[in-house]
Amino acid sequence: MHEDYITLAKPFIQATQHVISTMAFVQATPGKPYVKKGLTAPGDVSAIIGFTGDRNGTMALSFTKKCAIFILKNMLGDDIQDIVQDIKETVGELTNMISGQSRANLSQMGINLQASIPTIILGDNHTIEHMKQCTIVTTPFNTSSGDFFVEFSLEQLA
Repeated sequence: MHEDYITLAKPFIQATQHVISTMAFVQATPGKPYVKKGLTAPGDVSAIIGFTGDRNGTMALSFTKKCAIFILKNMLGDDIQDIVQDIKETVGELTNMISGQSRANLSQMGINLQASIPTIILGDNHTIEHMKQCTIVTTPFNTSSGDFFVEFSLEQLA
């Protein structure tokens, strides 16, 4: 039986909107979730975090360069020291926060997960390795300064 990936995407969408608006003061409008084919990241800077618990899985956050810089400037103001390092730390921390809020939302659906430490990936056309043989669900988000994407993959989502 196919699990309804739209229902499982909702906790990630809600968490993303909450964290981005609270931490970066940015309105992020979600698009329709879709099943991703291939491993190429939709953005230029990404972070991936692993899940264990009731299910194994992963979640990734992937920003276009323009959107990552916009989010960073909204969070840090003019206090940017090293733009590459600051973007890495910001994307990693946002991934951690969205993961935590998503896991709290999933817990209300009876799915309890623990998370690892995020891994950051930079560069054009980089790949994000989710769990093999699991469906990858991507939700695009639009901001006034570009797009970013939230992906997740959980066992038993086929």
